Amino acid sequence: MTIGEQTAPPVADERSVLADIAGMLRTMLDEYGVDDIEITMQTRFTEDLELESIDLVALAGTLEARYGQHVNFAEFVADLELDEIIDLTVGRLVGHVVRKLRAAEGGS
Repeated sequence: MTIGEQTAPPVADERSVLADIAGMLRTMLDEYGVDDIEITMQTRFTEDLELESIDLVALAGTLEARYGQHVNFAEFVADLELDEIIDLTVGRLVGHVVRKLRAAEGGS
């Protein structure tokens, strides 16, 4: 790798993004002593994982570190109604990340 060369971008498919986000969530949940939770596209952040808003802020930072600034979690959540935020699923976030990654690939 030469100076200024970037590593390969993350793969923009649902399976890969779900695996990445599930890993991020498991790391967060491990800090609370929670393990052995299955994370699927239907898993809800609030109801199923019992995450608080501060946890979502931490997740936003992890997402940005992994995918870059074009996957802006705060912007994504700002476009949602309160009930949509409360019922937010992993699958909806995965869809957002995939769309943003594909848009970045096409726009670069």
